[in-house]
Amino acid sequence: MPNKAANPASLSGREIVVGVCGGIAAYKVADVVSKLVQLGAGVTVAMTSEAQNFVTALTFEALSGRPVRTATFELVDSSDPQHISLTEQANLMLVAPATSNLIAKVAHGLCDDLVSLMVCAAACPVVFAPAMNNRMWEHPIARENVAKLAGLGYRFIGPEAGWLACRNVGAGRLSEPQQIVTEVVRMLTEP
Repeated sequence: MPNKAANPASLSGREIVVGVCGGIAAYKVADVVSKLVQLGAGVTVAMTSEAQNFVTALTFEALSGRPVRTATFELVDSSDPQHISLTEQANLMLVAPATSNLIAKVAHGLCDDLVSLMVCAAACPVVFAPAMNNRMWEHPIARENVAKLAGLGYRFIGPEAGWLACRNVGAGRLSEPQQIVTEVVRMLTEP
């Protein structure tokens, strides 16, 4: 029988919504979801249509053990306006990878996909883990959008500097899965 060490950072009883956006870093979010579930969190994943070009909903369903939400008007339960009720039940919503597009939409109140709609209607704290090209991250409009959201109380994890999928080196790389999980645990367990 495997030796199960006591888990010092249990998320038992915590509910997390993970919004996955369309970027190559979406593959890393599968590891984030797996790690959160292993810590005892209930994790529900919502994906933009663009995210489904990088990782399938089936991957996240297998890792979370829950149905994955992929469309605004495709209700899992007819009495569940999913963009509202999921965040009412959640302790935290994590958006990863948070693309420049999604950050801009939320900063300007545009809700034309499931994830942006859920963020704008969230009844729980929202944290973004950005991932994008370094020139996109450093663009004045992106910086203004991030500053606006931070000023409104949204939180951010990363991004980090390093090798990017576009072959550039610079800021814009999604934080490593363990770092994201560590920050989420801290946010959910600190008084």
